[in-house]
Formats: sequence, structure tokens, C-alpha cells
Amino acid sequence: MGTAFSHSILDTIARILEGAGVVAILVGAVLAVYAGARGVLRRDDGQKVFELFRTRLAKSILIGVEFLIAADIIGTVIVAPSMDSLAVLALIVLIRTFLSFSLEVEIEGRWPWQRHIDRRPDK
Repeated sequence: MGTAFSHSILDTIARILEGAGVVAILVGAVLAVYAGARGVLRRDDGQKVFELFRTRLAKSILIGVEFLIAADIIGTVIVAPSMDSLAVLALIVLIRTFLSFSLEVEIEGRWPWQRHIDRRPDK
């Protein structure tokens, strides 16, 4: 009975984390569109509006991906771990980690381990 109960709790936590990831992406997308629209209405520089939109959207996707990775890890722990399920989890985490690094480079203009370097030379 204890195992079924803990399985149920972990499944619920995984689903909550998945939902949080989706919500983070959706809310971030809406806020990015709102910020972009405000910039357009104020007739701000088009390049700055685009950069603001892209940065905000990328940050929301990055946060959402982190939640989804956590949900995948917990979801894999729930099922009886087999080599197949662990291989699938490793592939999912690898792909999402690559996506996270790509978004980080897109947002910051440098690799995460280059934090000591100024953001971008043109700014």
C-alpha cells in the first residue's frame, strides 16, 4: 500500500511539474507578445522591440524546459526503471539540455561558462 501511495504522489508531482512547464511557456509567450506590442505602439526601435520579444520568449521557454526535465526525471522514477526507460530519459534530458544551452546562448550571446565576458560587444 505504501508503494502505491508514493507512486500516486510522485505521479501527481510529475503532472504538476509538467503543467507548470506548459504554463511558464504560455504565460511567457503572452508577456513577450504584450511587451512587443507595447514597443510597437510606442514606436520604439524595431530592432529593440524584436530583441525584447525574443529574449522574453526564450527565457520563458528555458524555464518551461527546466520544469519539463524535472517532470521527466520524476516520471521515470515512478515506473520500474529498465534500461529502455533510462535510455529514453537520457535522450530526453540530452535533447532538452541542448535546447537549454542553445536558448542561453541566444539570450546572453555567450556560453554559460563565459559569464565573466561582457554580454554583447554591440550593447
